[in-house]
Amino acid sequence: MEITKTYINNLAYKIVGAAIEVHKELGPGLLEDIYKDCLVLELRRADVFVEVEKRIDIFYKGIQIERHYRQDIIVDNLVIAELKSQDGILPIHKAQLLTYMKLNHIPKGLLINFNVMNLVKEGLIPMVNEIFKNYPE
Repeated sequence: MEITKTYINNLAYKIVGAAIEVHKELGPGLLEDIYKDCLVLELRRADVFVEVEKRIDIFYKGIQIERHYRQDIIVDNLVIAELKSQDGILPIHKAQLLTYMKLNHIPKGLLINFNVMNLVKEGLIPMVNEIFKNYPE
């Protein structure tokens, strides 16, 4: 199977649909980890390959450092879902997602804030990077 922009966007669409289902069921105001667990359940029910809290090693100038971080959700190694449950999305959250996408060599990311009344209008920011642009349509 050839990976295309359409394939990646369809995968992101499934993630958004699952996030909407979780938000519709639970509403705003809960802890991020609760939303994460429920989103993972929804994605696995949709038969999507999900990695949760994946350990990401950090390299600095070609040298692996001792510290690492854990990525919220990586779907099919093509889309990062970075989850929040906060009063709002700040510019640093967008920058953080772009950094995660770069470190993981992943073309698309979704910043999802569940602490909103309308997830699609207020809580969802899709992002792509240079890697995405290299995929065929």
